[in-house]
Amino acid sequence: MTTPVSCSLRVAESPLKGATPAARQSRFRGVSRTCCIAALAALGLVGAHAQSPAEKQLASDRFTIVSPFPPGGPVDTLARVLADGLAKRYGQAAVVENMPGAAGNIGIDKVKRAKPDGHTLLVVPAGNLTINPTLMPNFPFVIEKDFAPVTMLAKAPNVLVASPTAGIKNAKDLVAQAKAKPGTLSYASPGVGSGLHLAGELFKQQAGIDLLHVPYKGTAPALNDVLGGVVPLMFSNLPATLPFIQNGKLVVLGVTEAKRSPAAPEIPTLAEQGIQGVAVTSWYGLLAPAGTPAAVVEQLAKDAAQMLAQPEVHQRLKAQGMTEATMKPGEFAIHMRDETAMWAKIIKARNIVAE
Repeated sequence: MTTPVSCSLRVAESPLKGATPAARQSRFRGVSRTCCIAALAALGLVGAHAQSPAEKQLASDRFTIVSPFPPGGPVDTLARVLADGLAKRYGQAAVVENMPGAAGNIGIDKVKRAKPDGHTLLVVPAGNLTINPTLMPNFPFVIEKDFAPVTMLAKAPNVLVASPTAGIKNAKDLVAQAKAKPGTLSYASPGVGSGLHLAGELFKQQAGIDLLHVPYKGTAPALNDVLGGVVPLMFSNLPATLPFIQNGKLVVLGVTEAKRSPAAPEIPTLAEQGIQGVAVTSWYGLLAPAGTPAAVVEQLAKDAAQMLAQPEVHQRLKAQGMTEATMKPGEFAIHMRDETAMWAKIIKARNIVAE
């Protein structure tokens, strides 16, 4: 409900007494204009809103957005969207620092050790936060103690794809063939313990079939062998495979989400094809160092949501098969905790060990 703004105009008689009609009209216009501006400001229609303490803190220094992987790809894209948005929002320089190495741990460690003032932030994929703590025996971080979760930023559906030479048209075909000839089909992944490896293990469990896992060192070599028909199947994220799905070099069998993805609504889910419980999404989050004030964390989450809601950013994400997926800090913390517990069960049950 809008509160009415009243504006009473009282003009002292003495300053205008004896003045010419033109002078009186000029004086009246000036007072009236001032009154209207004040009224509009009260309604929030003009002028900048008063900065909160958190906004003043964020406007006090430059920003460093750490991407713990090389330039290019979803993490780098999101880091640059944030850097652009924060620079415009707070009038400070904002740079993206790509720090690859040690499976992302070098860049993550920099943010852990940074001053907790909201000016050094981490953009990172899900696996570093919810898989590696269980998978890596000497994982150097305790995520819930070393970092303040800000928000999930975006997500990209994972897909199960096949080489056209495999003759598999959909997930039902795959299950039927795997049951008819157990242990004869194999699937590629970017590496042991990757989210896409675990997606394959979850698929095997839920479908009641046996597939041979063929790990590679990265998505590119795995994808090349599936394109070449060396390995018939692969779990991958949509951004990596979408061009090949579109040109017919890969057959998409299903998306590993509970619902069809807005980024690719034409691809059916595995659940639609009778394989329940395989909801594995690639997502990317924003974290700050532990000890960052709660008000600053909440402000950063609001800022990220506003940036990612811009139409031009939507298109930029869609080009990489991603959709905006922001959360409040508390919701994001719960999501990370629950997903970490889910992957821990699968990793331990399957005796998966990092290479």
